[in-house]
Amino acid sequence: MLSIIYINYFSVEFLLQSIDSLYQYKLTIPHEIIIVNNSSEDKDLYKIIEKYPSVIVIEIGYNAGFARANNLGIQHAKGEVVLLLNPDTLIIDHAIENVYRSFTQSNYVACGVQLLNEDGTPQISGNYAMKGGLNYLLPLPYVGNFIKWIGNAAKVKKPNVPNASTTVEVDWINGAFLMVKKNAIEKAGLLDEDFFLYAEEAEWCNRLKKFGNLCIYGDNKIIHFQGESANDAFNSEGKGYYNLYDRKGLQIMLSNFVRIRKEFGKFWFLFDLCIYTFEIPVFFVAGFLHHLFASLTPFKHFEKATKFSKNVFYIWRLAPTIIKNKPHFYKAL
Repeated sequence: MLSIIYINYFSVEFLLQSIDSLYQYKLTIPHEIIIVNNSSEDKDLYKIIEKYPSVIVIEIGYNAGFARANNLGIQHAKGEVVLLLNPDTLIIDHAIENVYRSFTQSNYVACGVQLLNEDGTPQISGNYAMKGGLNYLLPLPYVGNFIKWIGNAAKVKKPNVPNASTTVEVDWINGAFLMVKKNAIEKAGLLDEDFFLYAEEAEWCNRLKKFGNLCIYGDNKIIHFQGESANDAFNSEGKGYYNLYDRKGLQIMLSNFVRIRKEFGKFWFLFDLCIYTFEIPVFFVAGFLHHLFASLTPFKHFEKATKFSKNVFYIWRLAPTIIKNKPHFYKAL
């Protein structure tokens, strides 16, 4: 049996589209749908219950984020396999059933699919762990570009699978579609509830991988409106992990650093944080020169650089807590 777990945070319209797409292909495997409601004030859930009365709704009572809400869903799940599925997804061509059948007959402990943008172009779905979390330096505006240049020159292996077309083994899987066997969860533990949002699936996959391999079934695809539900909920913009400037960007940054500390240790946490701090003067000066030579307003980027600086200083204020690595709910949104 498959337990499909959604988290709702003012995303009922996305949820309805996703569940509609799931049943469009007449799901024939034994299954249940669980919605963990993070938004107790959202009165629109009745739309889903009216249309799909078999859906199980669990009220958590507050905005618990991704890890805590999914853990509650997992604890209520009856299936031997659970699927963490984002509300802002559309199922294509029996993808869930196909993946479930392949997955349950395999030795893999967790799997994903190839995610697509709305226009059909591929999204990064599977990733490789880089020593010290150095891949989190890549979104930095100028330092990140320099690191990419060095990596390309040295022909360093890319930290992700740009577009999987067959079964590809990976270190961690995008949490928009993450299918996991219950017996592996019993060994590795649930998602780490220190995380509020972002990076929790990477840390979890690191623990799951100790008990078996993970893969992307690239011949199965779904559409993922990347970050749209989070952007709507938190009044943000941008896709992926390249937004480091607003409240959503702060949460992304904070969660990434918490993951670095947990997975790679104190040294790499401080090393990466120092690189982020070094980026601050580089951002101001290089951005000024860049805009000046491009005949643009030389101070155009100062607002973004200032917001980035504030987010970095926020991480420094929390650094002693992160270094101690004791239970703490890292919620910035």
